[in-house]
Parts: sequence; C-alpha cells; structure tokens
Amino acid sequence: MAAGNHSTVTEFILAGLTEKPELQFPLFLFFLGVYVVTVVGNLGMITLIGLSSHLHTPMYYFLSSLSFIDLCYSTVITPKMLVNFVTEKNIISYPECMTQLYFFAFFIISECHMLAVMAYDRYVAICNPLLYNVTMSYQVCSWLVVEVYTMGLISAIAHTSCMLRVVFCKDKIINHYFCDVFPLLELSCSSTYINEVVLLCFSLFNILAPTLTILGSYVSIIASILRISCTEGRSKAFSTCSSHILAVAVFYGSAAFMYLPTSNITSMDQSKVSSVFYTIIVPMLNPLIYSLRNKGVKVALNKIIEKRLFCILKDF
Repeated sequence: MAAGNHSTVTEFILAGLTEKPELQFPLFLFFLGVYVVTVVGNLGMITLIGLSSHLHTPMYYFLSSLSFIDLCYSTVITPKMLVNFVTEKNIISYPECMTQLYFFAFFIISECHMLAVMAYDRYVAICNPLLYNVTMSYQVCSWLVVEVYTMGLISAIAHTSCMLRVVFCKDKIINHYFCDVFPLLELSCSSTYINEVVLLCFSLFNILAPTLTILGSYVSIIASILRISCTEGRSKAFSTCSSHILAVAVFYGSAAFMYLPTSNITSMDQSKVSSVFYTIIVPMLNPLIYSLRNKGVKVALNKIIEKRLFCILKDF
C-alpha cells in the first residue's frame, strides 16, 4: 500500500463483464481473439511503416504513434480482463490498481490528442499543400508527438495522485473489468470533491481541445475540397481523410457513449459493456481501418509480401 494513503483496503476484486458462468468461456475466447488481432495488427502497422521508406511521411509517422498507443492501452486492460473469465475471483492489489489507472489514463488521453494532431496534419496537407513539407517538418512532428505524450502524462499524474488521496474502507469489489475512475470513486469512504473537480477540469480540456481542433480542421478541409472544381480531385482529397474520420467517429462515439450516457444508459453494468468498445474494440479496429481504406498502406503491404515471396522462391 502506498505511503501516505490511509485506506484499509489493500486489494480489490474486479467484478468483470458478467457473472453468468455459461458466458465466461465464450467471452474469454472472443476477447482473446480480439487481443491477438490487436497486437498483430498494431505491431504489423508499426513494422510496415518502419520498413517501407515511402511511408516515412508525417501522416504515417503519426499513424505509427497511434498504433503504439492502441497497442499499449489495450495491453493495460485486456490481459487482466481475460484473467477474470478463467478465475473465480480476479484480485488486483492496490498498487496494481493504481498503476493500471495511471497507464490507462496516460494512453487514452494521449490517443485523444494524437487524433487531433492527425486531423491538423490532414488540414495542412489539403489546405496548404505547397507549405506541407515546411510546416510538417521532422522537428515539428517530433514536438507534436512529445506534446501529445506530455498531455497524457500530466493528466494521468493528476488523476492518479487524486485517487491516492481517496480512502477505501467499504466494499472492495470494483463493478468493472478494470480500475477506472468512476467505479473506484463509488467505493470511497472519504470526500471525492477534489477528484470530481480535477476530473471535470481535465475532461473538459482533454475533450474540448482535441474536438475543437478536429472540427476546425475538417471545416477548413471541407471548405477547401468544395472549392476544387474537378470531381476526381475532390474524391482524391476526401479519400486521404476518410480513414481518419472513421477512426475519430469510432473512438469519440464509443467514449461518449460511456462517459456521456443518455437516460437509457444509467447503470454501471450497461456502461462497462459500452466501455468495451473504446478500450478493446477500437484498438483492434484502427489498424484494420487504416490498412483496408488506405492505399499507401495496401501498396506497401503488397510490396513487402511480394519481396518475401520472391526471396522464398529464389531459395528454391
């Protein structure tokens, strides 16, 4: 137990997604499959971008960073959740719980800002194509990525530090499949006012700043596309953004479904099911979206496959 924390609880029990025994094994197989696809897809995307010289551009540099973030925050959540399906009690110690909360907050917030950076990159590419190489230089891209991780780091430290102040002395069963802020606050025996204020302030910034950046970028992009007289030119310009638009829609849509529930979604049991989409499904979908809908990635993948086949045939 962390020094300075006066909680009587030294460990928690993660309730998981469901308590129905007949669903445990099928869900285990399903999420194991999803995790394997997530790891292979995101590692494959990072490797492909690293090996393909014509993908060494700002857009793919940011895409490889996004794949790294997806891989990491899926790994923070999924393995521990899988344990819940094959054990009677999925116990997580207090330090492990705080560590999981820290890294989850770090990577999920970093993803919010990375999607905003990717939108800005598309804005520069379409609205200021002649200045693209100057505006999105290697130094600028590196600083943007550093800023993304800095936002995640500051927010994660703030949320975790506030959570370490909370006294847990009641029920130690977390009604979730991982250590998230809201389920933990429900177990608090002390005031959570500071936590709620910090959560509100950081949530407003980490949602509004990326959202306004994305909206502003795409309003300018759409206006620029509409000024293109050639239909083929419009189609080509829009195709460069379609993958990112879909990724943003899936991520923010599922996150909003979790944290901004409607009147039909009021229970924690329902919200933790919806959180599956942005914590587990989205990291799997992103590499699929960018590989299936991105011509550059498909061309690079075909070249790698052809090169490997040529080497194999040459050996024979």
